[in-house]
Amino acid sequence: MKTAVLICPGRGTYTKAELGSLTRTFPDPNLLARFDTERARLGQETLTALDTAPAYSVSRHTRGDNASALIYACSLGDALSLKGVEVVAVTGNSMGWYSALACAGALSPMDGFTVVNTMGTLMQEALIGGQTVYPFMGEDWQHNPARHAELLALVIEIAARPGHDLGLSIDLGGMLIIAGNEPGLAAFEAAVPPVQTRFPLRLGNHAAFHTALQAPVAANGRAALPETLFRQPAKPLVDGRGHVWWPGAATTAALRNYTLGHQVVEPYDFTAAIRTAARELAPDYFIIPGPGTTLGGAVAQSLIRANWRGLASKSDFQRLQAETPFLISMALPEQRPLVTEGMPK
Repeated sequence: MKTAVLICPGRGTYTKAELGSLTRTFPDPNLLARFDTERARLGQETLTALDTAPAYSVSRHTRGDNASALIYACSLGDALSLKGVEVVAVTGNSMGWYSALACAGALSPMDGFTVVNTMGTLMQEALIGGQTVYPFMGEDWQHNPARHAELLALVIEIAARPGHDLGLSIDLGGMLIIAGNEPGLAAFEAAVPPVQTRFPLRLGNHAAFHTALQAPVAANGRAALPETLFRQPAKPLVDGRGHVWWPGAATTAALRNYTLGHQVVEPYDFTAAIRTAARELAPDYFIIPGPGTTLGGAVAQSLIRANWRGLASKSDFQRLQAETPFLISMALPEQRPLVTEGMPK
């Protein structure tokens, strides 16, 4: 049987194109009903109501308390739909870490829902700071470590100015997600040249995730979410430092401390997570569950930075992907059957 690393997406992946995808593909109606019952108990819109809305609303569907739960359910549902492939490790991007915990068995499906819904709600209620996206790779996806270093140096310089909070939020393949307060973000956006017609790109309804500004949210999360929710993972987990949590070697206290501590207030190195997953687990496939397909580029760029199978550019990736597909996005109709109907041995 072919092996795979499952890579759970984070915020910003449930977009207009994904409307209706949860109720269409979720394999366990009873579990989805339990999610809806819990949301209703908390006075929140149910996931079914959000997913079956007549139209997509940015203000409604991208709110942290709605988006996080929707994305979690989509990812978990796709993980439950896998067939004919052995998942040898699970990782994720940012909020996708919570989904990864559930997909790897370190949280039950309902406890995973509790964690992600609680943290998404706390983030939305506080909404401290914001995020902006800026690439350091060109459109050829060739690694540019000098530009990477220049941008991080700029962030450090701006953060040293009075009243300017700024820091790296996520190292995401060929892009940097920068987070901070309004003066810090505005200064960064003014200092970098516009590229690829849309960057720097400010992310709506996003807080300054993975920075010290989120310390109050982390503290509230620790107060609300006890260690008893966590358990030993059944599959290896690769976190936002590139560290592997091996089954039987992780303690529930350490998992909780990382999840509701470091993971919230320190930069999330998605690139390191993919590098570790590729080198330590050597999978045949990298599978990205829904919602959306936007994480595929970041995974490919991370593999290029790791020089996985000699990849050095976008054309290298496209050639290898065409020869022997190894990156599979479950939200793509032509790729989903490969992992839900059984892959060739």
